[in-house]
Amino acid sequence: MNLTLKIWRQNGPTDKGRMETYPVSGISEHMSFLEMMDVLNDQLVRDGKDPIAFDHDCREGICGMCSMFINGEAHGPGRGVTTCQLHMRSFKDGDTIYIEPWRAKAFPVIKDLVVDRSAFDRVIQAGGYVSVNTSGNTIDANAIPIPKPDADEAFNAATCIGCGACVATCKNASAMLFVSAKVSQLALLPQGQPERDIRVKRMVEQMDKEGFGNCTNTGACEVECPKGISLSNIARMNRDFLSASLKGE
Repeated sequence: MNLTLKIWRQNGPTDKGRMETYPVSGISEHMSFLEMMDVLNDQLVRDGKDPIAFDHDCREGICGMCSMFINGEAHGPGRGVTTCQLHMRSFKDGDTIYIEPWRAKAFPVIKDLVVDRSAFDRVIQAGGYVSVNTSGNTIDANAIPIPKPDADEAFNAATCIGCGACVATCKNASAMLFVSAKVSQLALLPQGQPERDIRVKRMVEQMDKEGFGNCTNTGACEVECPKGISLSNIARMNRDFLSASLKGE
């Protein structure tokens, strides 16, 4: 398979950046998209050129590191897959593929396709945790009965891998889907109740402080999310935030 890759190159957040064109050949349809990028980088290194910088880690669709905007779609064509799970059989011989980083004020470009997503970490640090009783009278979490519908919803919210596809896809660069998933996975469990009000306020406030945009209910975030996180989490977070605000928490 012979392809033409048009890839965004940028040396840092203050660099203007530009699209560069790279032809690649001998690509197997059985390769993953990241393996194809490895082939290109090997070619660039052999030619004495600077390889493309891109994030990757587990390559199993779990960690969310492989953040690429491919042909105008977060993680490329297909649904419910990350870039590392995308295979080259999704493309045709002779195709031109456009590859860009996440585009958001809160995700400044570090280099090429790598962006700084530490804003997500700071949102989690603001309240995405539960306090632990270390007094010696701790209760085994497995001993606390939880209705199965609640457990299922909490688990579904917890499948968010924090890749940032929702932000990159949203026309407003909103992080509402990510934050609501992290709020919901704790709000639905008994262990998350003591700090439920203060948690949602702190996390929403931090989200706004990081410079993410507002949600306008377009729904693109849920469509492009590789884990299918539901918009219902945003509704839950909004209800919790309003309730906490009225209580003066």
